[in-house]
Amino acid sequence: MSEGERSDYFSTLSSGADIDHRGTPFTEQLLTDLLGALTVPAGPPRLGHALFDRAEFSDDVRFDGVEFSGDAHFDETEFRGEVHFDGAIFSGNIHFNGAGFSGDAWFRRAVFERAVVVGPLRCTGMLDLSEAVFGSPVTIEAAAASVRCRRTQWVSTAVLRLRHAAVDLSDAVLEHPVTLASASRPFTERNGFQLAEPNLPVRQVRVMSLRGVDAAHLVLSDIDLSECRFAGTIHLDQLRLEGRYRLAATPSGLRRRGMWPVRWTPRRTMAEEHYWRAARRVGAEGWSPAPEGEEVLMPTALAPVYRQLRKAFEDGKHEPGAADFYYGEMEMRRHADDIPWGERSLLTVYWLLSGYGMRASRAFGWLLLAMMTTVLAMMLWGLPQSDIKSAHTGTLTGRIMTMTTETPDPVNPNGSYPTRLSTERFDKSLRVVLNSVIFRSSGQDLTTTGTYVEMASRLSEPVLLGLAVVGIRSRVKR
Repeated sequence: MSEGERSDYFSTLSSGADIDHRGTPFTEQLLTDLLGALTVPAGPPRLGHALFDRAEFSDDVRFDGVEFSGDAHFDETEFRGEVHFDGAIFSGNIHFNGAGFSGDAWFRRAVFERAVVVGPLRCTGMLDLSEAVFGSPVTIEAAAASVRCRRTQWVSTAVLRLRHAAVDLSDAVLEHPVTLASASRPFTERNGFQLAEPNLPVRQVRVMSLRGVDAAHLVLSDIDLSECRFAGTIHLDQLRLEGRYRLAATPSGLRRRGMWPVRWTPRRTMAEEHYWRAARRVGAEGWSPAPEGEEVLMPTALAPVYRQLRKAFEDGKHEPGAADFYYGEMEMRRHADDIPWGERSLLTVYWLLSGYGMRASRAFGWLLLAMMTTVLAMMLWGLPQSDIKSAHTGTLTGRIMTMTTETPDPVNPNGSYPTRLSTERFDKSLRVVLNSVIFRSSGQDLTTTGTYVEMASRLSEPVLLGLAVVGIRSRVKR
């Protein structure tokens, strides 16, 4: 089309006119001239039904503030540069079936009044829907490197089916149920072909932040939450997780804590705990540091977040997951600076003995150690030198016989320590200990030291056994 023919065409257009540019190759200047012809003085460009199917935009595209009063069609359209629909108003339906964005796509403050399906589309950069408003039930299908929905408002129900994207939902407003799901297979266009996904990383959809979101209306399905910031989420205890999701885990293998090797027990954690532990001077190895500019929250602020996640898992009947978050909550309480010293000491003992009742192996280990110590103490000092033999004497007076039984006091063992470690003494000591575990008296004669040792074992060992049982129960309960 010549310059004159183009000018004649633009002169026939007016604000609100229907346009058909299917298959048209656009430059930045051509789009500017087109929108200028559809603009009224002191007003934004206004289009009626707009057909841009299979069009090609070779430069950056700016539809900022454009009003689409009719349906907008961008099916199989290719955008080679950055695309801006900031503040655009879509009064009708909008079609992006098979559209491809080679750069970032900006829809900030855009209004979708009647959109039903947005996509499936491909965006190798960032799809930014921040502060956009969706006024009707909508389904968004996109394969993108990242999706930003900060302060996005969904007035009705919505389903976001995404692939590969890192999603930021900070301060999003959900007035009705919204589902964010990871699509396991490439999207299918209307022509039956799969949507191509070049230059996109192959990974599970990740949610990076839920801060400020009312999670009572949010459902996450097949989502990676290992880098998600949960602190600041409203009604986090009502969050619903479905499908195959992943949370941050503790570092694996042996690590160094100062000069001592340590091993972190496997459990689900929050990204915020990683940031806090990585910022500490001791025991930071293996924990992920906070991104630049991210505030590191202290345990005092993280304990309530763990508590809400625990309740969400309990309500979902996922007891093992709830147990992990209970462990995290107790860890934050133990390290919080607003907890009295006495309570913190008690929590430390609880953690050391059984991992807050969550680590059966630790409780069993302490129980075995306590039993071995008791057996050894009994063999060395608890059992008398020899079995006590009672002496019976009787006195006959007329027809009355009086019997007297005299039981001598136990004699402390006086042999060398090696001689006390005999098989016979081990058998007797083991019976005493086994009865102590189930809170029973063995009936064995003991020295004074042995009596006190048995009393201590009857108090401590059943407690350790109970903690071990509770730990097993927490992992298998459904």
